[in-house]
Amino acid sequence: MAFWDFVTKLFRGERKPAPGTPGTPAVPAAPVPARLSPIQRPATTTVPPVAPAATAPAVGHKVSDFLPIRRDDLLKQGEEVRRTAGWMWFGRRDIVPPASDPRTMLIDRGMLTQGFLTAEEMAEAHRVGDEWFKYANRLEHIKVQAGQSAEAAVEADRARRAEIKARKKAESAERKRQRAEAVARRKATDIIFVGKGVSALMNDRTSDIQKLARAGLPALHTPAELAAALGLTIGRLRWLCYHTEAATRIHYVQFEVPKRSGGTRILSAPHRTLAAAQEWILKNVLAPLPVEVAAHGFVANRSTLTNAAPHAGKDVVVNLDLEGFFPSIGFARVRHVFRQLGYSGAVATLVALLCTECPRRRVVYAGTPYFVATGPRGLPQGACTSPALSNQVARRLDRRLTGLAAKLELTYTRYADDLTFSAAPGFRDRVGYLIARVRHIAENEGFAVNPKKTRVKRPESRQEVTGLVVNTGPAVPRDVVRRVRAILHRAKREGLAAQNRQGHPNFRAWVEGMIAYIAMVKPEVGARLRTALNEARP
Repeated sequence: MAFWDFVTKLFRGERKPAPGTPGTPAVPAAPVPARLSPIQRPATTTVPPVAPAATAPAVGHKVSDFLPIRRDDLLKQGEEVRRTAGWMWFGRRDIVPPASDPRTMLIDRGMLTQGFLTAEEMAEAHRVGDEWFKYANRLEHIKVQAGQSAEAAVEADRARRAEIKARKKAESAERKRQRAEAVARRKATDIIFVGKGVSALMNDRTSDIQKLARAGLPALHTPAELAAALGLTIGRLRWLCYHTEAATRIHYVQFEVPKRSGGTRILSAPHRTLAAAQEWILKNVLAPLPVEVAAHGFVANRSTLTNAAPHAGKDVVVNLDLEGFFPSIGFARVRHVFRQLGYSGAVATLVALLCTECPRRRVVYAGTPYFVATGPRGLPQGACTSPALSNQVARRLDRRLTGLAAKLELTYTRYADDLTFSAAPGFRDRVGYLIARVRHIAENEGFAVNPKKTRVKRPESRQEVTGLVVNTGPAVPRDVVRRVRAILHRAKREGLAAQNRQGHPNFRAWVEGMIAYIAMVKPEVGARLRTALNEARP
């Protein structure tokens, strides 16, 4: 039964008269109206007290709590309650005020005095009210408890997350420490990265031992082994090989020298440490490699004389020049040479970086000088390894041009970037075809023929091959011999130093070099010139 249904039945239903106490006659109720107005006053006759109920009241409420009260006492105590405790339950319609409330107790006693309810009914009403109060706000209690549980759960979750976060931070710090140690250890013992665009094969550490053994080359697998072979530390090797587009310091000294054909040529002389590394590579790796028969430049026991001699006495001599020969041989082609020899990707990359360099221009930015790359890496003119590497890169070109010469019954030789073809009588009409075919083959092999330096010489003119005249036989040009002879003749009277009109820094060494060059072609002429030098005044 709902609470308000119970209250309605309680107030509107018929009341049972309260039985008197045994042995005591029942006192009839006073003839008063069912409800007293606050203005009306009752008769001066004193209302006799209601006898306590025989039936035991509800648990928690005693019948003695609901004794009758006089009107004057009711008003007096009500005013006292208002002044002291207040009416905290006034206006509440959702609950039955508890009997412990002073104001509610006065109201209950007044109702009991007027006979509206018995003590048992009053006690039962408050019991139901207490039960109602206990369960009416159950949902709110559940919400409060849920909120408290949720807050506790949130705090527990926060604590757990904080613990996890602290643990992860500690683990991350430990990983960073271990990584830093591993990086430092790897930097001291290995090389992984040597610059953008050139480090693709640094993870390859396997060389072809059998192939290297057949070629008589040192077996190197890793950067550490290469550094040990070069007598360098890992850090030093990394510094020499590292590729960057803009550097504050480079490993070459660059200077310009004039060309015979006009203009200047940039030479790059490596610093001492790099030069020593390049010398080791030349001696132990490049020098033992075979070259094609047609190649005469920078090859032991071959010279400009051996390059020119096969063309002596021919009807037609065709000279062609490969434009930008050393710079056109880039880093990728040089690395491929070492890969073909059997070296691992890491070793081939590092050796190719040691042997190549970018053309650079010096600029100043924010007061700091930088050497900025103006092109891709290539063979520098000035490194001792460049000639030997150029011969290895041009081997396929030499084989194809040798095959073309054999097909056309020609003679072919190459000295660095100078290509020379010669033919017997009857080939003059096919010279144009030869030049076109050579140009196509050169372009297919990654080179370019310089059309401004292409020469076709016939017997009617001076036929020159690598500085030697080959009309009848290899010979030094007459003007060169006459110039050296004139210098030595005047040196007998005026002294050798007075003949240095071109300002050579070591004029005597220059004269001795010219005499040695003439003696290579004509030994008897060179001997006479050497005697004249010994007789000359200083």
